[in-house]
Amino acid sequence: MGMLAHQLSVSPAEYLEGEKTAKVRHEYVDGDVYAMAGGTKAHNELAGNFYGLLRAHLRGTPCRVFIGDVKVHVAWDWRERFYYPDVVVGCATSDNDPYVVEQPKLIVEVLSDSTERDDRSDKFYAYRRLPSLEEYVLVAQETRRVEVYRRETGWDLELYETEGNFSLRGVGLELTLAEVYEGVLAAT
Repeated sequence: MGMLAHQLSVSPAEYLEGEKTAKVRHEYVDGDVYAMAGGTKAHNELAGNFYGLLRAHLRGTPCRVFIGDVKVHVAWDWRERFYYPDVVVGCATSDNDPYVVEQPKLIVEVLSDSTERDDRSDKFYAYRRLPSLEEYVLVAQETRRVEVYRRETGWDLELYETEGNFSLRGVGLELTLAEVYEGVLAAT
């Protein structure tokens, strides 16, 4: 009879220490560690556009914008997770960890074939557990499509496609789809 493989769990402290020197980023989900795949140029440009627009808007406020390499920590019941969102805004002055945002106000995820399912399900479920989170934004790469989910509306979908503008109320920013997709997709 074959032996069952025994999976070793990693503690949050071991994970965080390992990430400081890791050559590949990993996300942590309840003791399991998952390597993250690389992204496309479009993915990078979309995240960069959001970062730039948010950074310029939030300059001079207590809010800070981070892109790609800063983790968000989510913990509830016995679960504990660390994710790397594409863009995250944190405004809490007590959020002092140099690697982790504990109290995000806004999270932006650029969808890809390899991440879309998790971004829409597991991550969204976990992120909604964060009392500080006001908005969760999903951005498509191949078409002009931005989805905004807000705590104030019970996380109902607000869909923006093709052209026009939308607001990120939590940070008081009006954006156009043209700004978000600048350099990525031609106007349709």
